[in-house]
Amino acid sequence: MVVEIIIAACLVIAGFFGLVGSFGLIKLDHPMARLHAPTKATTLGVGGVLIASVIYSFAFEEHGSLHELLITLFLFITAPITANFISKAYLHRHELEEELPEPNGDTNWATLERPEWSPEPEKTQEG
Repeated sequence: MVVEIIIAACLVIAGFFGLVGSFGLIKLDHPMARLHAPTKATTLGVGGVLIASVIYSFAFEEHGSLHELLITLFLFITAPITANFISKAYLHRHELEEELPEPNGDTNWATLERPEWSPEPEKTQEG
């Protein structure tokens, strides 16, 4: 009975985080804010479901399964890294637009300086 309550609590908490992450993805207006909602809240939601699955497999099946722990570990490691890469790409794409904040007057915050583009001269093939 206690194990069932723990599993149910994990699933309810996971469902709550999943709902909050999905709601944030739909309702937030700025792309960077929309990136934050599923990365944080939905990751915790999926992690809660996987941990409930681990508890269930150890409590009610003949053998325990650690696959879910590996999936959870992989998810918790890759989701923040992926969000970081997506946000860096967004910042590089919109670097010259007015909508980006300028903390302390620095216009190149959190990005690499983009070199000025100049077309290369055409190469001729001799011979």
